[in-house]
Amino acid sequence: MPEIPDTVLLEERAELAMNAVAGLPDTDPDTGMDGIPYFSADLLARPAALRHGDWDYGSSHGRLLDACLLARHMTGKDTWREVEDGFRRRLASFFGPDGLSYRRARPDAGWPPNANLIDQRAVLLSLTTWYVSDGDPEARRLADRHVAALKRIAIKERDVWFYPASEYTPDGWPSPNAIALHLAPDPASFSGRLIMPLLRYHQATGNEDALELCGWFARLIVHKSGVFHEDGGFNAARAYRSGHFHTRLGTLEGLARYARHTGDHELTAYVRRSYDWALTRATRFGWTPGDLEGQRHEHESCSLVDLIGTGVTLARSGHTGYWGVVERFLRNHLVESQLLDLSWVESAPDTSGDEPGWVTHVRVGERVRGAFAGYGAPNDYVCDIELGRGHTADVQACCVGSGVRGLFWGWNSVVTGDDRDVRVNLLLTRATEQVTVLSHLPHEGRVDLDVHQDLRELRMRVPEWAGYAKVRVTRDGDGFDGTRPGAWAPDGYLSVRAPRRGERITVTFPVPESTSTEDASGREFRVRWRGDDVIGISPEGTARPMYSGRKVHPTAPRRDYPLSRPATEWAW
Repeated sequence: MPEIPDTVLLEERAELAMNAVAGLPDTDPDTGMDGIPYFSADLLARPAALRHGDWDYGSSHGRLLDACLLARHMTGKDTWREVEDGFRRRLASFFGPDGLSYRRARPDAGWPPNANLIDQRAVLLSLTTWYVSDGDPEARRLADRHVAALKRIAIKERDVWFYPASEYTPDGWPSPNAIALHLAPDPASFSGRLIMPLLRYHQATGNEDALELCGWFARLIVHKSGVFHEDGGFNAARAYRSGHFHTRLGTLEGLARYARHTGDHELTAYVRRSYDWALTRATRFGWTPGDLEGQRHEHESCSLVDLIGTGVTLARSGHTGYWGVVERFLRNHLVESQLLDLSWVESAPDTSGDEPGWVTHVRVGERVRGAFAGYGAPNDYVCDIELGRGHTADVQACCVGSGVRGLFWGWNSVVTGDDRDVRVNLLLTRATEQVTVLSHLPHEGRVDLDVHQDLRELRMRVPEWAGYAKVRVTRDGDGFDGTRPGAWAPDGYLSVRAPRRGERITVTFPVPESTSTEDASGREFRVRWRGDDVIGISPEGTARPMYSGRKVHPTAPRRDYPLSRPATEWAW
């Protein structure tokens, strides 16, 4: 087994997250839920609780099936196939004769069957990943019918298409449950976030209805909705959700992809204005407010994943400065928001306190190990403060699935390129058919590049904080530093010409330490940095503190780990 630096490894984090993905389904035969996953967890309760909710259906199944497929590709492992097949089977069962995904009726809770528009995005996301991953004709059949239904139910006016309510019912528009859910018609929630999976499905299959919907929804958001202000800011007055970050950022991710697909540079500039504005409301390490009002003190991992996805899309569109933003978010708040320490969680010894079909208290911590924070604080996995809504959900199924997608965005972007040149965009460990990247950060400013194919050119992004004068490149029979003419490519990347198969190239550079004061919706935190890594934050958290356990060594520790190296890469 090969020895590698013991530093952040995204594929390993995806495998750890699969414990939570597999732990959420309610498989107790006495509940009759047949594997429907619990949606949320309260880990501060004594004992801790897993709870069902009205997001259990298309939303949770779409996110969690997507996570299964992405983790399988990242790790090369198929150990959770039974779990994946369960999500696939149940997701298919939610489709109505009209092609939409319906939530099951729960008369005891007053929930009628309905096709929630937010659910449809997660459903199409998973169907698209299912098809891209496996080429399964069943996924394409379901997705084609789903896209056709999304087009059919849209209200079509001369210059705009839109959905008039949060839910569609077997009897059509509207749903009385829309009022109970407090989901006013919100173009970002119902239409904008659909653009990303619709476009990828079109790219995978050529489905023209999907592309047409992208165009109409992009027009709705940019020219009609008022979701974003002229300066890029989120409109807090637009609908009930008060500038909800997850839906706004997910909309930007779709618009960024559509702009890249169509070559619309004006639309890319539109996205950048709002993305840059959103970065001013987030911390540099990746915490985001839930919205601009009542949820502003709560961070959803879903929002961070949207920031990562949009940053990746903008960087791949040529705005390479965003790679540094993406790397900071991956190294810090995404991996730090993953629940690995369970010493503070108390579960019940038996089912005597359970409410079958609604709540369980048994093995809660064990089941959600690997989950990403549902609502967290900048310094704590749990958000438990007097401001805003106070303590709510510590785990949400949507954030569990999204966390894996965020890991995939990063993993899939570490190395990119074509026959002309190969680029190392993120200084994180990753193996590909062309090159293996071994990162020693944050312990050492060192990245080893093991070349597996003869290449015309290998480029590597060097962080801005590393400068250039002290950058050193060591390779077989040669070496140079950052001051040598020709050391840098026109795009600002370090350039290594004509690397050969079997060669190891080592790049070293200084790693400075610094401090910053970060504002999180009016609360200040003092942050210590080493390069792009947070190594301490003050004040510290209380329930499950973040960042307080990070250690830096003079040289990177080593460990044995077999890196996955897919023979076939596919991008999402």
